[in-house]
Amino acid sequence: MTTGRVLVVGLDPAKLEGWDPAPVQAAIARGRARFVEHGVEADWCLLTLGDNAEETLVTALTGDDYGCVVIGGGIRTHEPLLGFFEKVINLVRLHVPGAAIAFDSTPEDCVDAALRWLH
Repeated sequence: MTTGRVLVVGLDPAKLEGWDPAPVQAAIARGRARFVEHGVEADWCLLTLGDNAEETLVTALTGDDYGCVVIGGGIRTHEPLLGFFEKVINLVRLHVPGAAIAFDSTPEDCVDAALRWLH
């Protein structure tokens, strides 16, 4: 178990072509509210593919002392993003080696993923 702040890493739904971002943005808002309900401090890093995503992630990872990094399903489960997912995992390991890595299924259960590792 670990303690500390949580960083949630996902894709920015407003920047994904061919998607209606509104439902995902609403789910993210509900997920953020659940962190507040549980008294867990969290930051969100929403990445845009091909737009300095790795640099943006490193900036976020080094911006605070994170005890857990939750990586969203949009990065993990979309087959064409496998190489990007690997980069994300390795950047987390490099820049916050003491942080737990957790995975959510939806933006709404991010806090549940983090709580599996926080105490």
